[in-house]
Amino acid sequence: MYKPLEEKVAPMKEYIHIIVVVLSYWTISMLTVFINKSLLSSDLFSLDAPLFVTWSQCVVSAGICFSLSRLSKIFPQAISFPEGNPLDSTTIKSVLPLSLLFVLMISTNNLCLKYVGVAFYYVGRSLTTVFNVVFSFLLLNQKTSGRCIICCVVIIAGFWLGVDQESLTESFSLIGTIYGVVGSLALSLYSIYTKKTLVFVRQEVWLLSYYNNVYSVVIFLPLLLLTGEIPTVLNYKYLGELWFWLALGVSGVCGFAIGYITALQIKVTSPLTHNISGTAKACVQTVIATEIYSESKSFSWWLSNIIVLKASALYAWFKQREMHQKFQEAEASQKV
Repeated sequence: MYKPLEEKVAPMKEYIHIIVVVLSYWTISMLTVFINKSLLSSDLFSLDAPLFVTWSQCVVSAGICFSLSRLSKIFPQAISFPEGNPLDSTTIKSVLPLSLLFVLMISTNNLCLKYVGVAFYYVGRSLTTVFNVVFSFLLLNQKTSGRCIICCVVIIAGFWLGVDQESLTESFSLIGTIYGVVGSLALSLYSIYTKKTLVFVRQEVWLLSYYNNVYSVVIFLPLLLLTGEIPTVLNYKYLGELWFWLALGVSGVCGFAIGYITALQIKVTSPLTHNISGTAKACVQTVIATEIYSESKSFSWWLSNIIVLKASALYAWFKQREMHQKFQEAEASQKV
């Protein structure tokens, strides 16, 4: 018997919607990386002020969140945004520690991207999973299964091989690699403390993002003074050019958009599918980067990428299965 046309069309629409979301995530994520790389270290911009670039991205994101917050009150049926006040003293006290980690995370991410090539960026930032396991045990007393620990060991081996092979090229940067490791550490701590801080903002991810960006705009100001980037920006030869500010604006919008599209991809698929999608995106991004920048890499260099990608994907798969098993066991115990 043939199914009604409506029954065939509905799943097809759902599949198309998922494909569009995943492709949007890939596009926005890669666009963000390449735009940031151009802003941070290309000859076109020649602006040696990575913290200023990061600060400007926070300004744009905070501005978008503020606008959405106001528009949601004017057009509540069309726009939804959680209500909150970033100037509330209790909120500042609760969220500020996380915002400091947020500043460390995005700063080191951009500093890593400034000094290393896009092709090596994923490997340079690949220790996040390892730090997640370490800090989950030290701070949350959460143990990790043996197979997940093996995946972490393999990731470290892939990272080590990648650094060794990258050090043989002209594009290698030790300081950039160090920033990548610190960025991975900061991201891991940020992820752990985000779970604790969400309690203070009613589990509203967008509200937390709003607060983080607002507070980061202020936190970055003394850092800009201490690093001497303000005189560098004021003397920048393209400071009065519209295209420069447009590029900064696009970078900020992409930074905001990646947060939204990441959450949407998890919503329409699953956390595991999101991790697999991110891993596949990183693989494609690496290949595209080597073509764009005409980089020739050795077999061992590519092997290091494959090791990190495969081990990261396996870790995500094992972790998801373990979480699903715990959920089933909890359901079974409740029924008893």
